[in-house]
Amino acid sequence: MPVRGAIFDCDGTILDSMPMWTETCVELLRNYGVADAERIFAEHESLDMDKKCYWYHDHLGIGSSGDALYRELWAMVEQAYAERVAPFEGCAAFLQELRSAGVSMVIASSTPTEMLRYALGAHGLLEYFDEIIFAGDVGRGKEHPDVYLAAQERLGTPRGETWVFEDAPFGVRSAARVGFPVVAILNDHDGRDESFLQTWATVVSYGYEGLSLASLHDLQPKTFGALIVGGSPEPSSAELVRRLAQKAEYVIAADAGADVLMAAGVTPDLFCGDEDSVSDAVRCWAEANAGFVERYPAEKDDSDLGLAFSLARREAERRGACMRVVVTCVSGGRPDHALGVWGVLARHADVAPRVVEDGFECRILSREGVPVWRRPASVGQTVSAIALVSDAVVSEVGFRWALDHDRLAPLSDLGISNKAVTNECVVSCHAGTLAVFRV
Repeated sequence: MPVRGAIFDCDGTILDSMPMWTETCVELLRNYGVADAERIFAEHESLDMDKKCYWYHDHLGIGSSGDALYRELWAMVEQAYAERVAPFEGCAAFLQELRSAGVSMVIASSTPTEMLRYALGAHGLLEYFDEIIFAGDVGRGKEHPDVYLAAQERLGTPRGETWVFEDAPFGVRSAARVGFPVVAILNDHDGRDESFLQTWATVVSYGYEGLSLASLHDLQPKTFGALIVGGSPEPSSAELVRRLAQKAEYVIAADAGADVLMAAGVTPDLFCGDEDSVSDAVRCWAEANAGFVERYPAEKDDSDLGLAFSLARREAERRGACMRVVVTCVSGGRPDHALGVWGVLARHADVAPRVVEDGFECRILSREGVPVWRRPASVGQTVSAIALVSDAVVSEVGFRWALDHDRLAPLSDLGISNKAVTNECVVSCHAGTLAVFRV
């Protein structure tokens, strides 16, 4: 797999500093007489440094303010970076290999930028990185992918070719969930859960020994391809359903979707729903032949399609893979149901669902899922872009009517029926959630 960009965590990944962070934070808590300091630090490790200090002040009542506690911890950490911390063996040589190959690199960290500049500069490593991105400046902590997505945007490299190097299990998982290839860096003293990291990371490496560009090029990301077949009263053809099922690793029948699959000669891996629309004969067939059956009451808070998405996510997580999902037989029939379908797709935009029917294809674009659709059309083909849920910021290149960071209000008709004028068309979603139809 190519490596065009690299996003590095710092503490525990580049610098052997996690013991220092544990020691200083625990020391800070103990200085204020906090009992069970080790447990409290471990439970809030994922918080950015400033938010950690604010939490300590607000919930434990220590320090005159969160800011004062932050400054106190800063002084302790700054001294420790200079006196007690060193880079992991082999890290500098690996960074040099990446730079020599023209790979752009940034830091994505929960430690404030100024502090990391000091720490990396003290060890001669700052020059390798184009930028340092602090999670606190871009949104949520690393249990969410915000900082990795911001780093990718700064690099300008494709997500599948932008590698994340991380030691924190919650960071490994959140980066992998949105499609980054991930190298989990382990050592013999930070106590990370190797089995958890093996589940989510593309590769787990004990330090940098044996890690090279050549070894990464040979790896493939873990993906899980699911097909969800709905029970639309106007289903797509059996031929299309068979073709989609052949490409999927896991086929889910959402209630009357079982009728469609039986007609196409495809046995589902999972049959789910409230069984209010599937025919009796097909229900018996599906229950007898599907790999798994998940029944739900008719009075429930989610649609059969929404339940199918949740079950697909569960299976992807069980496999420790990034999910790709295709949906079919969901768009015909009642218009209120059709609108509800696109609401479900918008809720699951982070996995970039794709709807394929006989007459059209639709992809859901978003920053957290897939932000760009390259070559969505051939010359003369019609493409429509419709914002879902909230405003979307959109660019379209290679079409009769160009859009350049235009803002589309939800369900606006501004992006409808554009015509491709080249074979190099690109639709980009810079913000919001976008449904892009190719008809």
